[in-house]
Amino acid sequence: MATWRLDPGFVHLNHGSFGATPVEVLSEQDRWRRELESNPVSFMLETYQPALEKARTAVAAFVNCDTEGLVFVPNATFGVNSVARSLEPRLAAGSEIIVTNQGYNACNNAISVSAERADARILTVDVPFPLQSEREIIDPILAAVSERTALVVLDHVTSPTGIVFPVADLVAQLEPEVPVLIDGAHAPGMLDVDLDALGASFYTANCHKWMCAPKGSGFLHVADRHRDWVSAAVISHGHNGGWPGSTSDYHARFDWVGTDDPSARLSVGTAIEIMGEHHRDGWNGVRRSNHDLVLDGRTLLAAALGASIPAPDSMIGAIASVALPSAPSGSDHIFDPLMEDLRSRWQIEVPVFTWPDASRRLIRLSAQQYNTLSDYEKLAEALVAELAL
Repeated sequence: MATWRLDPGFVHLNHGSFGATPVEVLSEQDRWRRELESNPVSFMLETYQPALEKARTAVAAFVNCDTEGLVFVPNATFGVNSVARSLEPRLAAGSEIIVTNQGYNACNNAISVSAERADARILTVDVPFPLQSEREIIDPILAAVSERTALVVLDHVTSPTGIVFPVADLVAQLEPEVPVLIDGAHAPGMLDVDLDALGASFYTANCHKWMCAPKGSGFLHVADRHRDWVSAAVISHGHNGGWPGSTSDYHARFDWVGTDDPSARLSVGTAIEIMGEHHRDGWNGVRRSNHDLVLDGRTLLAAALGASIPAPDSMIGAIASVALPSAPSGSDHIFDPLMEDLRSRWQIEVPVFTWPDASRRLIRLSAQQYNTLSDYEKLAEALVAELAL
């Protein structure tokens, strides 16, 4: 069973931002670091590639995809940048890339910069929140697609609102004519991800969030029809075949992007194993219990705030957002000052976003195996006091 090093003096309700890694996985990461430092040259030239292939196989099995299409990246933002930068020379002037208003800011920034370099245009589709059905996501996105659409970028699970997008329905209606890039930062470990069934051109995700691997581990999967032109955002030896240990040119472009600490990605298989053993029903039990707990926490918090439930249960994974009363004065930052008050006065770690503009704010709950309903009860007590409800 996974154990955690989280500070017991705090209530931790923000697994969604940076995850948390079990002690057992950190021990495995330390083992890799010790082995690396005992003989760095031997490790990098002889040990690294076989260990990387073992980790790649474990991740590919977890998300059900071919190992040939899967490469490791430090995080999903790196994966999005890699696709965007690779796409630039293939974009015709005047072509369009579709993103949504609920997209992750860092990734939307990467897409915007690449579009500007290629003289392409960004179309931002407004997806409502609150919402009642998947059609409120599907219809406006499909309506924005035209003969000029070169790429559609979708979040699998949105960061500010915690909504599970109907990516399978959208991919089925768009691919292969319109390629889809899915930012799955939160999804693996939170949802049962099946990339082979999904069939998206590009899917990138973090392993450090709901898979509970160490920070610095993520992956990118690229469909076979695109692998000959997608490169890592950092160009290194593998770009011209100078990393001979990789099993393909595509792998080589990502397997070595300069000297770094590879222990995070080499420990992902252990994270999958440890978290799968945490619940008696394995990963299905982990996903189900996290989902059930965050729904209970959302219901409790909404009742305390007098707020409505903003999305159906079926569109929630293990994070969920609830609207807070409007801020007394707009904030120029993505995080509302209430977030710091909850941390400093109540020892509660939970994000409070100003979204979609400075006059409105959301509080986003996470549920992971170390949480209990009492955590949300304490948060409700703190909010009632802070908001003078």
